[in-house]
Amino acid sequence: MSQSVRRAARIIDAIAAEPRSVNELAESFDLHRSTMFRELADLEEVGYVRRGRNGKYVLGLHLVSLSKRAFDDLDLREAAHDHIRALHKVLGNTIHVAALMDHSIVYVDKVEDSAGVRMYSRIGKSVEAYCTGVGKAILAELDLTERNAVLEGTSWERYTPNTLSTRSALDDQLAEIEKRHWAVDNCEHEDFVNCIAVPILNSHGVAGALSVTAIRMVADLEQLKDQLPLIQQTALLISAELG
Repeated sequence: MSQSVRRAARIIDAIAAEPRSVNELAESFDLHRSTMFRELADLEEVGYVRRGRNGKYVLGLHLVSLSKRAFDDLDLREAAHDHIRALHKVLGNTIHVAALMDHSIVYVDKVEDSAGVRMYSRIGKSVEAYCTGVGKAILAELDLTERNAVLEGTSWERYTPNTLSTRSALDDQLAEIEKRHWAVDNCEHEDFVNCIAVPILNSHGVAGALSVTAIRMVADLEQLKDQLPLIQQTALLISAELG
């Protein structure tokens, strides 16, 4: 990949994370303001970014359209759509579907908590594989080579006291998950959130994972585990759709 393409991709990633001004981006990328302005002008011309009224750049409508088209084309998102909404009608909690895409795990669908509780996650966002339920549910189904590829470059940041901060600790937990075929996030990414997750399989192996997430004070881990048979049944229905 050429340096210019790589830099353009990084600029788009930076803007996707947070709207940025020319000066902020120039400082982040250690570029002269005029150079960054030209980069942004090129990206704006093709519709990948646009300048807001406050002078900060956000994702352009063309890029958003392409992203939506890509997700609409995902077999997993389509296969899961009706099933997770049926599950949501019964449980009411936040439901996530994450897909294994090359060596990344990405949220591809989400149904918000019916009580109005909003989670940090969003469709299209990469998953922290080592400290999320969907991440660990997928990792446990992978062989060592694929697992290493997904975890390459992991920061092992300790988000809460419960976060697994070493590869050896994660591997120990994945061995248990592999046996039982379900995983948990026990307040590991956010100290007030827990979830339970199960893998979604297809004829080639693991395609992704399904999770049910709740604020700990609303539904603790033991309460979520009570819903495991229904969650597993939903995952099996999605797997059947995938073939």
